[in-house]
Amino acid sequence: MKALKREKRLLRLVYLLCLLLFTTLGFLQKPFDTFALIMGVVLCVLIGYSHFVIRRFYPDGDKFILIFASILAVVGVATLYRINRVTAIKQLVWIAIGIVSYILIVVILPDLRSFAKYKKVYMIITLALMPLALLFGTELYGAKNWIIIGKVISFQPSEFGKIALVLYLASALATYENKKSFKEEFKELWQPALVAGFSMGCMVLQRDLGSALIFFGISITLLYVATSKKKYVFTALGLAAIGSVAGYSMFGHVRERVMIWLDPWKYALGESYQIVEGMYSIAAGGLFGVGLGQGHFQNLPVKESDMIYAIICEEFGIIFAIGLMIIYFLLFYRGIRAAFVTDDKYSQLIAVGFSTMIACQTLVIIGGIFAVIPLTGITLPIISYGGSSVLTIFFALGILQKISEEA
Repeated sequence: MKALKREKRLLRLVYLLCLLLFTTLGFLQKPFDTFALIMGVVLCVLIGYSHFVIRRFYPDGDKFILIFASILAVVGVATLYRINRVTAIKQLVWIAIGIVSYILIVVILPDLRSFAKYKKVYMIITLALMPLALLFGTELYGAKNWIIIGKVISFQPSEFGKIALVLYLASALATYENKKSFKEEFKELWQPALVAGFSMGCMVLQRDLGSALIFFGISITLLYVATSKKKYVFTALGLAAIGSVAGYSMFGHVRERVMIWLDPWKYALGESYQIVEGMYSIAAGGLFGVGLGQGHFQNLPVKESDMIYAIICEEFGIIFAIGLMIIYFLLFYRGIRAAFVTDDKYSQLIAVGFSTMIACQTLVIIGGIFAVIPLTGITLPIISYGGSSVLTIFFALGILQKISEEA
């Protein structure tokens, strides 16, 4: 009963945040932009109805996963509406599709334990998706990670590849048992290691360094959780270090990213223009922001996806931006909590894998914007514009919800 009260209280705050943001957006236009308010109401109805369905028919699982995702969706659509109305409408459609898929996963999928036996299927899907953009992709912003069909359809195979990789590694490592002999352990781990290495290699060749970092984070986390052996983690880190040095020597785009990261101001009018403009936006916002609609980010490249967090820092302030990071942490925590409450190893590894995927994706893009690590072009989960990203994140969250329901 107390949990239900907390959920309702938090939902009311989400509705309030949504209506305040879109009402403010409406007042930015003269006369009042009624469509902005309609967008806010539609988003509130979508969030409320989806929570009602999950709470009414599946009351046993974790309801805060959907609520935290809803907060991110509200902030994302509102910020995108501020940037470009058409982009915000498209994002709202993708979020609606994502929430529907989230509910369908909980309703339709049978017991997840029954999917552990499809290891070879997951492996084939992973191996097929990873080089797809390398073979048929179009280069955008220096990375060849998009497949564009006609003028309407475009997607990133690596986004769906993350899902396939987590499912494969979970099924492959779920049967792991501590062996006394190194030879026996090697037989059990060599195939997952090769698949993970192949995936990361494809991302490096596509110049999609952000996805390579995410795949590495997922792989090393699942390896440690499954085996509990630090020697494998240190071995993986050592191989990654060797690979990084080799990549720096072999690929010019890797050297360029490192060069920009080490001294972005030196190349402010050229290669590091994007990151420097992002820093100006963050600095302009200060602690409390300049206010929704008052930012000057028109010259910021790729602002709908890669740099949207810098815009949030400018208009909402760094305190609000840190609050969003806390929401991501809580989303990660609820996912890990789902792993703790289930006794099925396959489900545990899936929960850890998807939680790590969301956390890594968040840390990699925010770390790049603040120049803590080299900037890589990936989306901020749920907030950034991108249909592929939104669908994969809601798929992952739906699986986490399903695991919490089963447990």
